[in-house]
Amino acid sequence: MKILVAGVGNVFLGDDGFGVEVARRLADIELPVDVDVGDFGIRGIHLAYELSDYDVTILVDATPRGEPPGTIYTLELEEGEPTGIIDAHGMTPDAVLDLVGVVGGEMRRVLLVGCEPADISPGIELSPAVTAAIEPAVQVVRELIEEERHGPRTQAPETETATGVPGTVS
Repeated sequence: MKILVAGVGNVFLGDDGFGVEVARRLADIELPVDVDVGDFGIRGIHLAYELSDYDVTILVDATPRGEPPGTIYTLELEEGEPTGIIDAHGMTPDAVLDLVGVVGGEMRRVLLVGCEPADISPGIELSPAVTAAIEPAVQVVRELIEEERHGPRTQAPETETATGVPGTVS
């Protein structure tokens, strides 16, 4: 099984750089040989081409869903299914998934590890809430990799949100 972890986002728009930072941290740790980590930034079209080369793709992105800043969650995405995710860099995860068929690819299993941003205005610094969510997000991605390689866990993984409130990743 080949797994791609794709950090997406615009590092020049504050918390939108969350996915890129998580990918950078994951690239610095030892992962199984069948797992590739990439910083796709705002290169959504490139990502759409890559998706069909992997059995599972884990997208990591700052995606507003109305939760407290720093909240981490997972979603399973399907091609052509609206996610309701609004993304400052224009190539939202659902837009990338819609492109897969257009570029002649085949979408397989796609998961999203999202983080609620606090601030996506111009700037290169992550907010304190999103900075605090980076290491928990790295752990969530590692757990998802293990689940995909070896089967589901008996219960949903838990993580601390940046606000300090325990939250279940679902």
